[in-house]
Amino acid sequence: MNKPMLDDATRYQLLKLLTEHPESTQRELAAAMGVSLGKANYCLKALVDKGLVKMGSFRSNPNKGVYAYLLTPEGVQEKARVTVRFLHRKMAEYDALQAEIAALRREVDDLASSGLDAERGAA
Repeated sequence: MNKPMLDDATRYQLLKLLTEHPESTQRELAAAMGVSLGKANYCLKALVDKGLVKMGSFRSNPNKGVYAYLLTPEGVQEKARVTVRFLHRKMAEYDALQAEIAALRREVDDLASSGLDAERGAA
């Protein structure tokens, strides 16, 4: 069975969350991302294994089980790269959606000019 791949959207979302909330628990990260705890754990482990994130404990916290996930310098660079890729993909999706909306508007206008009631979908 193949392991799930850490795609750009997931990587971007996780790196962004870790930048903004490094003290988040895996459970909190999973909830924020809308994924299972297992997937959040897998994704965090992948980022740690790649050297993009390191786990550090809060020395001052009496609960020694409290960790922070900190981006390494490589992680900061990867976040910048993945942000650019994510932005380009979203812009392409936006452009495609605008073209689809324009085509639908032309279709509705053609239906209206031919006397069809496009609002109710009746001929």
